Amino acid sequence: MKNIHINTPYIKLGDFLKLASICSSGGEAKIKIANGNVLVNNEICTMRGKKLIDKDVITVDGMEYIVKNETN
Repeated sequence: MKNIHINTPYIKLGDFLKLASICSSGGEAKIKIANGNVLVNNEICTMRGKKLIDKDVITVDGMEYIVKNETN
């Protein structure tokens, strides 16, 4: 599991994928999300604008990432 640190109350899923270097562009993130390849808290998520908060777990290609809010 890899921690991804943010300093805002939330981050949108598409932006998270770019921040975590899972995707190199918004277009790539959009396709990965639309194809059902992204899980948020163990559920497939197809909403690119899904707001992720502290302790949410994102799984992509078998790798887990956790949102860590630096303001807490």
